[in-house]
Amino acid sequence: MEFPFAQPPVAGSVCEVAPGLYWLRMPLPFALNHINLWLLRDTNGWTAVDCGIGLDDTRAHWEKIFSEVIGSTGLTRILVTHFHPDHFGNAGWLTQRFRAPLWMTETEYLTAHAQYETLAGFGSDATATFFSEHGLEAQRVSDIAGRGNSYRKVVGQPPIRFVRMLDGDEIDIGGNAWRVIIGYGHAPEHAALYCKALGVLIAGDMLLPKISTNISVWPTKPESDPLKLFLRSIDRFTELPADTLVLPSHGLPFRGAHHRVQMLHDHHRDRLAEVVDSCSQPRSAADLLPVLFRRALDTHQIFFAMGESIAHLNYLWLQGKLSRSRSADGVYRFLRQIG
Repeated sequence: MEFPFAQPPVAGSVCEVAPGLYWLRMPLPFALNHINLWLLRDTNGWTAVDCGIGLDDTRAHWEKIFSEVIGSTGLTRILVTHFHPDHFGNAGWLTQRFRAPLWMTETEYLTAHAQYETLAGFGSDATATFFSEHGLEAQRVSDIAGRGNSYRKVVGQPPIRFVRMLDGDEIDIGGNAWRVIIGYGHAPEHAALYCKALGVLIAGDMLLPKISTNISVWPTKPESDPLKLFLRSIDRFTELPADTLVLPSHGLPFRGAHHRVQMLHDHHRDRLAEVVDSCSQPRSAADLLPVLFRRALDTHQIFFAMGESIAHLNYLWLQGKLSRSRSADGVYRFLRQIG
């Protein structure tokens, strides 16, 4: 893999990575402490791809960008790859400030509203109950339930209208065609954007250079198989030219998408093998956290780690490599199938 940009821009500044395409980096209050956003010169202004988390320091950095980069032309369109708060958090603020339309896939848009309004199955209580069914200890369950609507704390009021993006759509931005590539597994209907003329893929969270994208099962779809969907989705990136410049949401821009896709397949293959080996006796998703995550986890990290542990178990269970049963204590446990 090749990394053509050694250092990211400091927050509140930009770096041109292709003609008319600029890289912004904004802070996040998590262990994963940053997100990359993108600005594209458009016909009568600028298009933004992703918005940053909805906190005051991110908005202060945006204000600096407005005054020093965007100027009086303003944003004419806001594209959001998916509903997660680091991508969607300022969508309402930006659309209102510039009276600019939000572009998004329908499932991501509706999921953002469901999370914001805590619709059935989307709140911390539902998640805590679900993780309890998969063996998470009582104190951790209580900690997760106590998070309340953590989404609403870092996401402003979502826009009440949007322009729908569909797989294969071609969006004209500044005279260049950007093709929408939908992916699954990390989020319900994640949109990546590919420009053949520039040789650039805005990958969102679907293809990161150093870390593996979180793939989780959530309480609204408890028997889903997001890992299978994710692996199938990233294979689409191998259809792009090998020298495509990949712009990820976390980490540095890179070339070598084909190699990175293979690395991710290898990573999950190895993790799945470890899970199978660990299930020689009945094991819950919580039992497997030390197998999949060899470090101490705080409550925020446990939230995603449990979802990912269930995702690996569901993948193997639905393939028939594990059996699943519910014990007298109400916990689902998985056992390796012989033969």
